[in-house]
Amino acid sequence: MPGMIGKKVGMTSLFDANGKNLPCTVIEVGPCVVTQIKTTETDGYEAVQIAYGDKSEKNVAKAQIAHFKKAGITPKQHVIEIDSIDGEVKLGDELAADMFAEGEFVDVAGNSKGKGFQGVVKRHNFGGVGQSTHGQHNRLRAPGSIGAGSDPSRVFKGMKMAGRMGGKRTMVENLQVLKVDKDKNLLVVKGSIPGAKNSIVIITK
Repeated sequence: MPGMIGKKVGMTSLFDANGKNLPCTVIEVGPCVVTQIKTTETDGYEAVQIAYGDKSEKNVAKAQIAHFKKAGITPKQHVIEIDSIDGEVKLGDELAADMFAEGEFVDVAGNSKGKGFQGVVKRHNFGGVGQSTHGQHNRLRAPGSIGAGSDPSRVFKGMKMAGRMGGKRTMVENLQVLKVDKDKNLLVVKGSIPGAKNSIVIITK
């Protein structure tokens, strides 16, 4: 499962061969640096640790500074582990957008935008309780009944009600790569991805 850390730049649109307008998201992919190669002999499993984004050394713990110096790089802000990478990699290698090819499909994971505490109409697409006629004055966005009375004398778990919305780890799967800019390390994928502009995302094949 090769993957990269990236940053959401924003959205745009491209035209396909038939003149159809396709909504797209631009992602700045890396460059990421290999900070550790884990093996079955030393760690009990195989994985590749990669890092992205520079970080001031004064804000990094001494143990982490030593970890990055072992790879011969400056401290990084975001570190993840992935199962594997296409081809052989060594400690300190730099990974760029050329890992991806136009036409292939990727999965993008990130933190969705937080919406705060929301009602049932926005959170669960409820229609409200009827119209504003026949004496109803405050029922337009109300949730309605939430269960029976004496029996079972409780509200079942999982009932769709008002509450915190968004701000969760979200993955969008099977997004087609429409364009790869190797010079600027940009990836243009079809559709939308989680998070706001400049948020960190993880792209996996």
